[in-house]
Amino acid sequence: MAFWATTVFNRWRSRVLALCLASLSALHCQAQGFPMSITERELKVAFIYNFMRFTEWPDEVGNTLTLCIRGPDPFGVPLDALQGKAVGSRTLVLQRRGFDSIKGCQAVFIAAVAASTQPQVLAELQGKPVLTMADNPGAAGQGVHLNMAVAQNKITFEANLQTARTAQLKLSSQLLRLATEVIQ
Repeated sequence: MAFWATTVFNRWRSRVLALCLASLSALHCQAQGFPMSITERELKVAFIYNFMRFTEWPDEVGNTLTLCIRGPDPFGVPLDALQGKAVGSRTLVLQRRGFDSIKGCQAVFIAAVAASTQPQVLAELQGKPVLTMADNPGAAGQGVHLNMAVAQNKITFEANLQTARTAQLKLSSQLLRLATEVIQ
C-alpha cells in the first residue's frame, strides 16, 4: 500500500512540476515578446470589453448594456464570448446590426469598413449615453470616444474625454492612464 501511495504521489508531483514549468515557459516567452497564440482580433475584443468595464453610464441606462457592431463584424467568434458577460452590475448583450439602426445601443463599435458612416453615427448619438469605439485612423479626433490602433505590434488606444463627457459617460482614470493620447 505504501509503495502504491508513493508511486501515485510521485506521478502527481511530476505532473504538477511539468505544469509549473510550462506556465513559467509561457510567461518567459510572453515577457521576451515571442508570439503567443492570441490573435489581434481576440486582443481587440478584450480591449472592447475592458473599455466597457472602465466606463460608467448614467443610472437610467438600465440593467443591460447592448454592444452593437456597425458594419460587417470584423471579430467573428471571439466577440461571441462577450454575450452575457457582466459589466459591473449590468449584463452585456451583443448585436451585430450591419448598417441598420443603432437605436437602443449603449455601446457601438464602428468597423473599419463602416468608417465612412462614422460622421452619421456620431451625429445620431450626439449627447446620448452611448460609448463609441473604433479602430479607424483619426477616429478619436473626429469624436469617437475610444479608438484602437496597432503600433509596433501592440494595440494602443486614444480617448476623447471631451465627447465622452458630452455623452454623460465617465471614463475611468485607470483607463485614461493607459491611453496614448487623451483629447480634453
